Amino acid sequence: MGFSLIQNSDIEEKIKNAPDSGYEVGVFIGSMIPFVVLVIIAYMIYYYNKKRNNNNN
Repeated sequence: MGFSLIQNSDIEEKIKNAPDSGYEVGVFIGSMIPFVVLVIIAYMIYYYNKKRNNNNN
């Protein structure tokens, strides 16, 4: 929990010091990538288990 608070303040600081709006977009996308990767991994695990369960029946 402490790490996310540090990360949020770091992102806000980067956006405040951004040279242009393109940098802000890059910071936003970079902050969203870990969540997107976790969602993809969770879906892959779900799909694999669903497929394996259907083959057993």
